[in-house]
Amino acid sequence: MIPLARKTLLHEWRRFLPAMLAVAFSGLLLLMQAALVLGIFGATAVYITASNADVWVGYPGTQSIELGRPIGPAARTALLMDPGVARVDPFAWVGADWRGPAGTGGLSVFVSGINTQPDGMIFADVLTPAQRALLREPFAVIVDQGDLAKLGVPVGGQALINGDLVRIVGTARGIRALGGVNVVASLDTARQLSIDGGDGANVAYYVAQLKPGADAAAVVRRVDAHARGYAAWTAPSFARRAVFYWMFQTGAGLGVIFLAVVVFIVGAVITNQTLMGAIAGSVREYATLHALGVGLGPLRRVVLKQAAWIGVGGLVAGGLLSLVLIGLAKFEEVPVALSLPAWIACGVLVMGIALVSGVAAVRALRSADPALLLR
Repeated sequence: MIPLARKTLLHEWRRFLPAMLAVAFSGLLLLMQAALVLGIFGATAVYITASNADVWVGYPGTQSIELGRPIGPAARTALLMDPGVARVDPFAWVGADWRGPAGTGGLSVFVSGINTQPDGMIFADVLTPAQRALLREPFAVIVDQGDLAKLGVPVGGQALINGDLVRIVGTARGIRALGGVNVVASLDTARQLSIDGGDGANVAYYVAQLKPGADAAAVVRRVDAHARGYAAWTAPSFARRAVFYWMFQTGAGLGVIFLAVVVFIVGAVITNQTLMGAIAGSVREYATLHALGVGLGPLRRVVLKQAAWIGVGGLVAGGLLSLVLIGLAKFEEVPVALSLPAWIACGVLVMGIALVSGVAAVRALRSADPALLLR
């Protein structure tokens, strides 16, 4: 019966093509939705994922970077005293108001005060040593290339942040934020741009790079054991914490999940109808097999295997088209990203659509009565 399912699909491909296209379209929607979700909400953790720090220390209970509060230098001391820590960098995070040309109005920006040395950990994956050197100029800032139009100021232009005049000395890619604009500056500049002026000691976070072979989870446990007014997280756990906060506690992610359920249901219904139509068109062939002694059980398995092949074909087609669209989105600087678990999850859902449709289409075999051949 397995060769029959495959040969029927190849011989009657025009009849089954609409079902395959329905599965491919459902897969495309699911994959693009996942890519947009991971890209948009992943931007909340860009400070972590674009840095090479192993451990982050911040205010206890912090759910996301922008929710951090100042912590004292005792956190830095605790990190430096740990035997697994190689070095420590401060990270100043300042919420601020941007005032550019009159035509752009005011914008909310997030000022990241970082170590400007070539080996600085924050944004190590996106800023070059030359760009870090540019930030040593007082009130010099770097923004994402995709945010220049929004800010209304070209490279070399000036604007006001919290009333202080700053100059854009360069741009980078991969530092866009969710809900605002990331502005990267030196630690000194960030402290001066702070509304309260900063006290020169407290910062929002300290980040640490570990010695070779050191266990990040063990370092976190040791730092947390005697923490007073701060808490530690490994970089991957803090990144997940930020993404999950925006996805499940702000309400924005719940709407996306609901839309994914709708896509699954609509895809299953459309695929089911097209598959049932294809089977109904072959009902005389199924009736002939039934008259030759093939039971309904084997015929049902043929239909389910056809549905599985349709799912595989739709999955491949949808995946290839998704790669093209994701490449185009990245070229246009649309925040998209896909991880292997997301690919696998979407693949399982697409095969689920095809198989659920196949189970529902089995009902069409009820009309495969040998008596049909006498009409």
